[in-house]
Amino acid sequence: MYYLAIDDSTTPRGGLGERLARLLDQWIVQIEGLQVRGGTAHLPCDFSDQCATWLRVSSDDGEAALVEAGWSLVEGYGIPPCDYPRTLPEITDFAPIAGARTEWRLADLLGRVAHLRDGFPGR
Repeated sequence: MYYLAIDDSTTPRGGLGERLARLLDQWIVQIEGLQVRGGTAHLPCDFSDQCATWLRVSSDDGEAALVEAGWSLVEGYGIPPCDYPRTLPEITDFAPIAGARTEWRLADLLGRVAHLRDGFPGR
């Protein structure tokens, strides 16, 4: 939360709730892309000094997905939370955390993320 609070980018304006909602907006775009073409999306969930934690969402068919939590050594302080997709090409060292995985229907995952986003003030 701290990193989102000090994010000095100009996109989005507003408080922490608006910034978290913007991050989840970007997650939604990534998940929607999987519904169209399948593949893999990386969703940041922790911006640490010397690494970042991600959720890797993989789908072969655009319907079912495997969601795994893991790490990348890409420094969290170098990732702009309000525009993280520009960092995605750097995530080549994703290392899953043992046992931190679950299966979802992409439509259900998308609905859950949208529900979380819509719960922030101003939404």
